[in-house]
Amino acid sequence: MNNGLIALLGSGEYLPAMDKVDQYLLANCGADGRKPRVVCLPTAAGREGDASVNRWFEMGVEHFTRLGADVQTVPVIDTESANKQSHASTVDEADLVYFSGGSPAYLHQIMKDSLVWKSAQKVWERGGVYAGCSAGAMILGREIPDFRAMGLRSIPAFGLIPVAFVMPHFNTIPLFGKPLVATLRRRLTEGEIMIGIDEETALVGKLNEEWTVMGKAKVHVFTKDDSKSYAAGEKLIMKQSDRYLYSQGAAQR
Repeated sequence: MNNGLIALLGSGEYLPAMDKVDQYLLANCGADGRKPRVVCLPTAAGREGDASVNRWFEMGVEHFTRLGADVQTVPVIDTESANKQSHASTVDEADLVYFSGGSPAYLHQIMKDSLVWKSAQKVWERGGVYAGCSAGAMILGREIPDFRAMGLRSIPAFGLIPVAFVMPHFNTIPLFGKPLVATLRRRLTEGEIMIGIDEETALVGKLNEEWTVMGKAKVHVFTKDDSKSYAAGEKLIMKQSDRYLYSQGAAQR
């Protein structure tokens, strides 16, 4: 199985600040010299109404068209549309599947066991790219924290990466959010990690291979008792066989 790249973004989907990240994804999505096919899914914002969904559509098309891709938007906003065969077929033909932000719990609920999610996995499994911003990144961890419970409880996520929790927008978490981070760290078992991804920053890589920090700021890795921060250009390896994360290159405490 030739799993492709995964891009976990803290924020900044479809903005010029992420051009270099997305250019890298397009160059490594398996398009092999032809125009890359990108599918943009606004599913995480499905409960926010047509104005929000249409805004994500327009931003995605403008952004990836400008970067030279063939872009399609797929209106997967609820369980019914997530199981529409025509939508699943469109996703299946993509080289890069991009989930923008919104509610991680809603995104997981709609995607779980859906035809569209199965197609998205097929793209990644054959060497295409999965890109998830904010909610789209959070659903790949083991669990999604319940923010209203300050992290004391959570819901199961897809667990496709060896990370307990993925926290986007990390450098903008307000002071009252710091206890949430502390609570999540206390819930980690030996060897488990949590990652925090700053805004306009991405962690890009493949399972059992190197992951690289890209973008403006940093990625933060937490165990129960330790933490390290990685700046743009620094690399780490996330092992799928266990839940340890090994760093390569200088790490900043």
